[in-house]
Order: sequence, then structure tokens, then C-alpha cells
Amino acid sequence: MSRRGAVIAGVALAVVSGLTVPATAANATAETVPATTIGPAAVPPVQPANPVDPGIPGRFGTFEGEYDLPEVSIPELAKPVEMRALVIAPKGVRTKRPMVVFLHGRQDACYTPGEDEYVAGWPCPHGSLPVPSHRGFRSMQQLLASQGYLTVSIAANGVNAQDGLDDFGAQARSSLIRLHLGKWADWAGAGANQTPAVVRQAPPADLSRVMVIGHSRGGEGANRAVMDSLAPPPPSVDGYRGKVRWTIRGLVGIGPTNGGQNPVPDVPSMIMLGGCGGDATLTGQIYVDATRGVSSGRALHSALYVIGANHNFYNSEWTPGQSAAPSDDDWWDADDPVCGPGRPTRLTAGQQQQVGATYVAAAARVFLEDDDAVLPLIDGSGVSVPSAGPARVLSHAIGAARTPVIIPDPAVLRVDGARLCEQVNDNDESKACLPCRAEDGFGSPHFTGFNYMNVEPGRWAVRIDPGKLAVLTPEHAAEVGGELAMRLIVPPNTTGNRFGIAVIDRSGRRADLGEVHVDGLPGTTNTFSHWAREVRVPLRDVSSIAKLEIHPRGSATGWLLDAWGRRPGTPDPQTRGLPRIDVGSARVKEGDSGTTTIDLPLTVTGSGAGQVRVFINNMSSTVLTVKPGDRRLTVPFSVPANTRFGDDTLVLLHAKAVRGLVVGNYFATSVIENDDPAPTVVVDPASEVTEGATMRWQIKLSEPADAYACLEGTVVAPDGAPELSTTDVDPHWLTDQDITPEPSRPLSKAGAYASTCVEPGQLTGDLDIPTVTDDVTEAPEDIRVEAKIHLGSRTFTQTLTGHVTDPHPSAGTD
Repeated sequence: MSRRGAVIAGVALAVVSGLTVPATAANATAETVPATTIGPAAVPPVQPANPVDPGIPGRFGTFEGEYDLPEVSIPELAKPVEMRALVIAPKGVRTKRPMVVFLHGRQDACYTPGEDEYVAGWPCPHGSLPVPSHRGFRSMQQLLASQGYLTVSIAANGVNAQDGLDDFGAQARSSLIRLHLGKWADWAGAGANQTPAVVRQAPPADLSRVMVIGHSRGGEGANRAVMDSLAPPPPSVDGYRGKVRWTIRGLVGIGPTNGGQNPVPDVPSMIMLGGCGGDATLTGQIYVDATRGVSSGRALHSALYVIGANHNFYNSEWTPGQSAAPSDDDWWDADDPVCGPGRPTRLTAGQQQQVGATYVAAAARVFLEDDDAVLPLIDGSGVSVPSAGPARVLSHAIGAARTPVIIPDPAVLRVDGARLCEQVNDNDESKACLPCRAEDGFGSPHFTGFNYMNVEPGRWAVRIDPGKLAVLTPEHAAEVGGELAMRLIVPPNTTGNRFGIAVIDRSGRRADLGEVHVDGLPGTTNTFSHWAREVRVPLRDVSSIAKLEIHPRGSATGWLLDAWGRRPGTPDPQTRGLPRIDVGSARVKEGDSGTTTIDLPLTVTGSGAGQVRVFINNMSSTVLTVKPGDRRLTVPFSVPANTRFGDDTLVLLHAKAVRGLVVGNYFATSVIENDDPAPTVVVDPASEVTEGATMRWQIKLSEPADAYACLEGTVVAPDGAPELSTTDVDPHWLTDQDITPEPSRPLSKAGAYASTCVEPGQLTGDLDIPTVTDDVTEAPEDIRVEAKIHLGSRTFTQTLTGHVTDPHPSAGTD
């Protein structure tokens, strides 16, 4: 596949932070102008205009309609799901057209018209309707259809209602996408006589040019559909049966989730991140970052940061005032100076949908049409277009025509004057790139560990400190040309950050490349605003880089994610099916002596070599090598065997691609099963004390256990006897339950409860309720506790009673 190279005018200019400014020699000025902090609501300046605007409607009229096919069964889902989609297509066109498939995210599945409540259940209960989330991308579909694309937006309520799975339904959503693509392939061939009416009206689908778009959890499902089309999943979990009769050439994620952090490295992608996203964090950034080094690196992977965009409003059916079902603004803080409604940096729903349509159209032209005229909008070149309205959209990218120069890793990079830091949010300032501090808000979407772990080996950045010359020396010099492109993070709400850039080639010759200026993003403690900007300087008369120097001016500081030699254009990504890993589970008995080892399994499909990092119980990790011909890998995990009753041992295994492969099912739980009988549990049923003493019920085990035996009980009214009140017991016992003694009231009315545990290895435990004395002569009072005793997975019930007598002499005695 050939691609044209796009040349931007002004090759002698440095393109930095979305602006083209003259490059100046790094040693041209010695002054140290400090970076300054700006108000958090400042709107970044408008970027230069790209000559071509993909957001302008095309020449075609459009029409729309839906198809609704028989339900389909998908493994892991108890009930069949719908096969419904909204088609919007160019009118009167009979030639094959590229196809764009949309998948919405996770919203509640059903609602009752006229009521502001969702309804649980699937299929939707009588009187309720499916939430029409698949109709929420009309503005995007209509723009694409006017430009000649065939668009299909899939309904996925049946998955949404049943996605309480380890992968949150990613595999099921992939199956649903591919089931629809399979139908379109049928309708183009032997199944043409079963074509729905709307499909007969539409132009034929060019299934050799497909782009999939997923919003929220739909983004993770779309990514899995791309993977599954190249490297089929195990049949036991796949809802699609048959050959792959389509080619997916691009992926767009709109605020996508990314639990697996395993993007497809060889298919180009564009990820849209909302600076004011409240419903989902910006973990979709990992669809870009985690592709680095996994495969050839020839596919473009782009991230867009849309200032002022929330999570929901890209879908009009998730937008108040536009949706049929209940909907809301997922941004939670109306007073936030950046993201609160009406703030200068916050987009309206209409503006957000318009910018979404524009950039989706840009991705379609780049991925499906090999058209680089709009590439600068998504590849970090720092341009804008009028159709995006007032939105400020920033981009950076890796892959395509980029050659790695600096990839932070202590194994291959020497760092002087700066420090390597781990790409995690952590309290340890000695190792973390960004320690967890209130003033930094939610930190950086780049610094997110796998499965939210604070430690993930192998992910590094370079921390650049104010006034210190950072000298970065890679293991091998890089052959370069064109521009040096760097992804650089600076603190939010700062302006005037300047960095001098110089390089030393393999012969030792030093070249000053100029100075880059980059401002921080507007942010607050509620936002993820430590996001990398792409900055570039021309590589005039530089053909190799053996050292990179970054000299922060004044108080400028930042983090370098990576640096690349960049040339214009997008080469053929050379899409191929890499070996695939799917994590499985195992179950074994604990045993009575020695050590029991469970082999945690990983299935390998496809052929080739690669490496995968596996994490055990979110605590330790190791890298496994896949060799050609491997069909199974195992990770041994051992525990001591014994003859005492205990809980089952759960072993969590996660997997993430390192090099040369992809990971489908990334998580599974294995079990080392307790095989010892539970001890007998006896509880004293009654306690009788005088006022001021402590009521005590003892739990006794016939033999020690390796699990807690815990009692949890609710105080209920005793049968036909006066009840202890809140002023009859120790107030500390009540305050531990957030109960106040006054006004005096029966304990059952106050919501009192009782709990205690027998520690592992112990034989007894006590449940104590202390009483207090008073000067009032009164009749005996009772307490009744309906208790459950939990021992491992076993549960016993017991009624406990207490009887408290007054120590004062009865009235009328001497």
C-alpha cells in the first residue's frame, strides 16, 4: 500500500505545542526567564489552520434506516443479545464504499419512557424499552455518509446488561462487532437474498476498507475486534464462527476503557481523550503508549486531548436535552474552573459532537483513503480546522515514519543531569515520575500502572529538573532525518516553559537545533492534565544522533516520554497477525504435606516469537518468552500444604504484551482448593449478668483453622421481655457503630449490631457487649442477637440472648 508524504510549509520552523514558531539556537540566549503559572481557566491559543478541513460535509445526500435481525448467543452471556444497527449511508451510490462501524459504550440497558429511572433486566421488562445508545452518533455518521462512507452503528444493550465479567465484556463486544461484519459479508455474497431493506438501499460495503469506532467500553470491545480479526480467540469464548472476510484498517477510540492495556500494534489508531471526562479516566492513552516496541512501529498511533470535553456528550443519547432515555453530564463538579458548565474551557454538547465528527472524519481519510492531507490534525503537527469550532484539540503520535532516538530504559539509556523515573503515580518521590500529591490532581494518564498497580517494571520516563542540562545517551546512535519529535509533559497551568535542544552525532559533532516552547494544559485537582505535548525541531544537516541534550530555561521542568526522528507521511503499517496469548485458569487440591504447585496456564495461538509480562496477584511479575511452535506457557505458583481447614487460595494472573505478540484474555483467577474438613463451631447461646458487667458469648472451634471464624449479628427485639436501651450499654460500644446513646431507645430501634472473630490458629473468640450502671431500680432487661457465623465459605446461624438484672434491692425491702 503506497502512501503520499505530506510536507508542511516552513521546514525551517520548529513546530511546538501546536504552534509554529521560529527555531532559535539553543545557546542564542543566556537569560533565564522563569515559567509562570496561569489561571486554570485560560484557553490555549488557536493553532494554525490546516489547508484541508475534513469536517466539511461532502457532496452526497444521505439516508438512514435500521435493521433488526434475530438475536444471537455469545459465550459467557446467559441470554442472547440483539442484532440491531442504525445504517446511515450515501444516497444513490452503487459502487463499493469504505465502511465505518460504531459501537457505543456501557449505559444501562433499559428505561421506562417518561420516567427518570433505568430498569434492570434483559430482555427489557414489560413496559420498558432498550436505551437507544446506537442512535447517538448520528452527527458523525451523517458527516461520514455525506463524504461517501457507509456507516453502521451497532446496538449492544444485551452485552451491557450482562457484562459483569473479568474483562468487563470486551470479548463479547468483539464477537458482536464481528457478527455484524459477518452479516455484511454474507449480504455481499451467498446471503444476498436475505438482505434487509435498508442494506439493499445502501451502497455495497467495501469490506477491504473497514474502520471501527468504539466509545467507552465499546472502545475496548472495538480494539478486541481488531485483534480477533487478525488473531482469532479461543473458540470457547468466541461468539463469531467463520472466516474473517474483512480487513480493519483503522481503530478510533472515543474515551475508551483499557483494562487489558493490550492495543493492537500493527493497525493504525486514533484515541480521543476528554479533558473533562468524569465517567472514565483517561486510560485510553495506553492504546498509544503500550504499542511502543511491541511490533515494527510502522502503524500510526495518535492521541488527541480535547480540552473541555466530557465523556458522555459524544453520544447524543447520553446527553441531557437530546436523549430519549435518562442521561446526565458525567462531569461532577459544577464549580470546577476548567470543567464546570459555562466555563471558557468547557465545550457545550453541540460543540463536542461537532469536534468528534470532524476528527472521526479525519481518521477515516487517513486510515481508509491513504490521504495525508489531514494527517497533521492527528499526528502532533499542531494545526486546527474551522469545522471544529472553538474546541482546542491537541495531538501527539508515535509510529508511522518515526525512528526511535530516545526510549527511556536504564538497560539502553544513560542519563546525566536528569533522572529516570517509573511511569506510575506513587508516593515514593525517589522513583515515581509523579508522586501522589493533592496539588497534582489525578496526575497523568501516561503514569498509570497495569491493572492500577503502583509498580509496573519496564515503563520509564526522564524527569527534567529546572536549570539542569539533561544529557541522554542511548546504547546505539540513531540514523535520522527530517525532524526530531519529542513527547514532553510540563506541569498544568504553566506558560513560558522553554527548553534548548541540541544533539551530538556519531562523529562527536554537536548541533544546536533550537528551542522549544510548550505551555501546560489547563487543569485542576479534578483533572488528568499532565499530558504529553509533541514538540519538534528540524534536523538540519543532522543524519545521526548519539546524544540528546535538553536544557530547561529558568524554572521550566518536565518529563520526556520519548524522542523520535520523524519524516513526513505514513508508510504501509504492514499489518500482520502476531502470536496471541490468552490467560487461562486452573484448579488443584491443596494437599496435606509438602508444597502444592499450581501451573497457571497461558494459551498460545498463531506462530512466531515474542515476550509477555505476567503479573501474579498484583504483586510480582516476570517476563516469559514465546518461541515459534509454542502452544502453552505456564507460570508455577506454590503454597505450603497442610491438614488444617482454611480458605481457598486465589491466584490472580494478568498478562501484558512486551514484544512480538498480542494478548487477548488478559486476566484469570486460579484456585488452590482447601481440602480439609471444617472444625465444629459452638457458640454460647446465652449470657446473664448484673447491670455494669459485660455480657459475653464465646465462640469455640473444635480445632484451629487457617481462616477467620467471624460472627456478625443484628440486634432484634426480644420476645415478650423489656429490651435493653442505648443508655444501658457502654457508649463507646455505640459510638463505634455511629450510634448516639441519647435519646434513650431500644437497641433494636437504634440499629445496633454485634461482631467479632476468632483469629486464624486460635480456638476461641469472645463477643462482648458491656453494660453500664444507673441509679434507677428497674426490672430485668433482655437483648437478642440474630447472628451468622462465617468460616471460610461456610455459614452457620445462631440466636444469642442476654439477660441483665438490676443490682439494686427490690422496692419495699430493707
